[in-house]
Amino acid sequence: MSREVVLVDAIRTAFGKAGEKGFFWHTRADDMVVKVIRELLKRNPQVKPEMVEENVWGATTQEGDQGLTLGRTSAILAGLPESCAGFSVDRMCAGGMTAVTCAASEIAMGACDIAIAGGVEHMGHHPMGATADPNPRFLAERLVSEDALVMGKTAENLHDMFPEITKEMADEFALLSQKKAARAYEEGKISAMIVPMTVYTKEGWVVADKDQQPRPDTTLEALRDLRTPFRVQGKV
Repeated sequence: MSREVVLVDAIRTAFGKAGEKGFFWHTRADDMVVKVIRELLKRNPQVKPEMVEENVWGATTQEGDQGLTLGRTSAILAGLPESCAGFSVDRMCAGGMTAVTCAASEIAMGACDIAIAGGVEHMGHHPMGATADPNPRFLAERLVSEDALVMGKTAENLHDMFPEITKEMADEFALLSQKKAARAYEEGKISAMIVPMTVYTKEGWVVADKDQQPRPDTTLEALRDLRTPFRVQGKV
């Protein structure tokens, strides 16, 4: 019989841009994980480090600064006890989510009582697919569509399935999303979950405490003029 599982808290770092323009360009992925773990324990003093029994982290590119069994190494770096186990999972976009469900499953079945779980992806250090070597059989034997290797093309295919959703509608939705993000920041709904992190950039040391992606000044005209990189005259 499974036990009830309770989510105690959820926090994250700010989202940075990939590449040299991102404020995490000179920051290691595992250091970001460690920062979050330590802040999580700081925010919940009733949970002592020695009480944590499992540390699970999702990462798609498990190499370099987010390799070497990140769940275990980040536990050690964060000061969790040596008795705390740890492992990593790779489920592409759902890696972090799967890490959480794996940890919850352990608690539900009685394998542990307290676990930490999350996900990290440093796209600046590990561009998607940069070191991947897909087996040529995937395309040669048409086991998957070539579009399956690029999510942008998959999005275009979804638009083909639902032609009633026009590019104009997609642009309007994107603009609404920007406005919602701006309003959420103004109301403190996003900042409450972000862990400020002091990082080194080409401009010097800065505090990364706000996502770099939102563009509150975006207009429908600007979105309309953006190039569609995945298909000529596409919708994405």
